[in-house]
Amino acid sequence: MSRPMPGARDHAVVVGGSMAGLAAARVLAEHYARVTVLDRDVLPADARFRKGVPQGLHAHALLARGREALETLFPGLGAELVAAGAIESDLFADSVWFNHGVRLAAAPSGLIGLLVSRPMLEGLVRRRLMERRNVRLLERCEVRGPTFDSRLDCVTGLEIDVGEGRQILAADLVVDASGRFSRSPSWLQELGFEPPSVDEVEVGIGYTTRLYRRRSGDAGGKRVVAVRGGAPRYRFGVALAQEDDRWIVSLGGYFGGNPPADQESYDAFARSLPVTEIADIVANAEPLSPFRGFRFPASVRRRYERLPRFPAGYLVTGDALCSFNPAYGQGMAAAILEAMALRDCLASATGPLAPRFFSAAAKIVDTPWQIAVGGDLEHPLVKGERTLSGRMLSWYIRWLHRAGALDASLGVRFLEVANLLAPPAALLAPAIAMKVLRGNLRRLHHTAGQARGASLLGGLGSVFR
Repeated sequence: MSRPMPGARDHAVVVGGSMAGLAAARVLAEHYARVTVLDRDVLPADARFRKGVPQGLHAHALLARGREALETLFPGLGAELVAAGAIESDLFADSVWFNHGVRLAAAPSGLIGLLVSRPMLEGLVRRRLMERRNVRLLERCEVRGPTFDSRLDCVTGLEIDVGEGRQILAADLVVDASGRFSRSPSWLQELGFEPPSVDEVEVGIGYTTRLYRRRSGDAGGKRVVAVRGGAPRYRFGVALAQEDDRWIVSLGGYFGGNPPADQESYDAFARSLPVTEIADIVANAEPLSPFRGFRFPASVRRRYERLPRFPAGYLVTGDALCSFNPAYGQGMAAAILEAMALRDCLASATGPLAPRFFSAAAKIVDTPWQIAVGGDLEHPLVKGERTLSGRMLSWYIRWLHRAGALDASLGVRFLEVANLLAPPAALLAPAIAMKVLRGNLRRLHHTAGQARGASLLGGLGSVFR
């Protein structure tokens, strides 16, 4: 196939019609005359689950930074989602957060997220994207691999299987948003390119999910209950309000420690968590679905930004670039922010696109990767390098949470980082560190006072017995 003209922007192709692919296609539609999105599924017209997104049956929420970026790409999307039943929520004031053995004190934070099922969110984003005249969708499409020019240094399109058989789809740019099972590393290696190095952290996450009818008094009126801890310590649970007056409840643990799919076991698992709100929902609310399980073996980060050589006309994004432990809920937001980075790279148009994009995407991925891997390495069975700085940061975060049980402003600062609105280093600012110190001194004083009070009451009891 002939070599495309340098910088040509006639046709861009996106492999994968999930959230990463949809966001990337929306950006490409601003810069290319035509954009084609390929997917193996038949994509539903409404908010239905599809096989290509197996995690779509489980708990999802759109973090504050992800919502802001998605609103930039699709103005008015948030209002449209709310009109369709999604729930706007202050991610701190309307929530129960329990981690590191404490329940954070809640207060208004200004961190406004959207509570919405993955099928509803993806369906509406896809509909908005397809309203653009220069975007088309090819369903039931199997990608065989990229095609290259005669010098094997530039991607010129894709070989695909679609309804009418195998064909070549020519493109000036191909973006792989096919997910965690991306075949880009093997495709590139077959053509003589070095595959990216891989950072992998095995977590063996498993969780079991069920939908319940949501009533106004459930969870004390809160809309989010997120818990890490319990007996044993490394269990977790989340209950999120959703459209159509539903709760989605996901309970799980590391290395297969999720509850079996039966009511008795599920109830017992919920009761083992250190807060009662999820157990009350599971025990008393009307079930609306069967139990559904999900497994996630490992967080995987492919280091494309470190490659000395990469073909022109090709990019990788979303889970194909980095797939996080989903228990932290940051995957969609990271993928949308990567699309925003692609937008900036296309607008500047100085130098080869791939190195600039991969460098920008690596900076986006750094924060959620640090949060997820740092949290996972607290589990003794998770293998990975436990550096002195990492251990010190984990120790500091534990003490921040403990102080946050009394000082809601610390919880807000932590959630700003978790929502990708601030880097983890922001938690080390002197003013924050001083609050952490004061808060823990107050806790120690309060605990010592309780101990003295208990001792005094015990003494008085012995006098009057």
